[in-house]
Amino acid sequence: MTNRDEGEDVSRRRRFLQGAALSLMATAATPQLANATNTIENGVVANEYWAKKGDVDLYLYRKQSTEDKGGKPGPKPVLFLVHGSSFSGRGGFDLQVPGRPNYSFMDEFAHHGFDVWTMDHENYGRSSKTESNSDIRSGVEDLKAALPIVEEVTGQKKVMFYGQSSGAIRLGVFAMEEPDRVERMVLDAFTYTGDGAPEIMRRRANIESLQASNFRPTSAEGFDGIFARDDPSTVDPAVPKALADYELKLMKRIPNGTYVDMAIHMPMVDPKKLRCSVCMTRAEHDGNASDAELLDFFSQLPNKDKQFCEIKGVAHIAVLGINRHRIWHVMHSFFTMPPQRSA
Repeated sequence: MTNRDEGEDVSRRRRFLQGAALSLMATAATPQLANATNTIENGVVANEYWAKKGDVDLYLYRKQSTEDKGGKPGPKPVLFLVHGSSFSGRGGFDLQVPGRPNYSFMDEFAHHGFDVWTMDHENYGRSSKTESNSDIRSGVEDLKAALPIVEEVTGQKKVMFYGQSSGAIRLGVFAMEEPDRVERMVLDAFTYTGDGAPEIMRRRANIESLQASNFRPTSAEGFDGIFARDDPSTVDPAVPKALADYELKLMKRIPNGTYVDMAIHMPMVDPKKLRCSVCMTRAEHDGNASDAELLDFFSQLPNKDKQFCEIKGVAHIAVLGINRHRIWHVMHSFFTMPPQRSA
């Protein structure tokens, strides 16, 4: 082992030990309904909750259908959505685009019969604004604080998950450390090593700037750039505008922690330690990873109930693209896979 390898191992162990200490410091989560009145629109009811991570307030948002479409008796299956580096959970997963119907991931799956949840990580959306860089480790601790809320409200400890971009990395680490809470999960726009991926190489080249501050400013132009990066033809121009209109009312800066992690601290997820069923969705246009690294990760997943799906006509943020229904179709099929029978 080289001195560099030893240094990287020590650095990685230190980060995870720091994360474990944060977990021990976090206070017990108690579900609290937000002051906002529950809202019902288009047959979907929305609720707000709060979790505590030490002194940090974490915003949780839930949507489910009020309609009974002849589903199975008992509680609805819970689906928890984990957002990425550049915008909040409610902003990205419940986006309302003026004049453009059906952009809400949460509404789509609520109408499919799921009890759909998301959260805003620390320094995003409605959650507490602190001086933390809100890195992957911080996001894992956010999930650990949020899931007891979900369990208390729904009665279900083990739920299904979707993670997007750095949210998929957060989710992967969470699944390694809390396997009993994860039934099935989709890793979308995931990065394993990042080696050779154009966007990750750009961040590595810019690492000194990223490490110089815990935050970078955000703007309407910045949201345009997120969607223009890989293939702008895959997104309606009204989408980044609607997302910017929502996000900029809540935050003027974005944490750098996940960008730093994705640049120099990969890999953070060990595929051999993921016990649950995994579906990996890969956009046709995505500079955050290469096919080779993702197929390598997929090959190491021990649970043979797994899928790898590359989807044409979408880019990095597939769930907000023109062809979002294609990735929704893949995910719905995976989440509703019939159970295996024995003879």
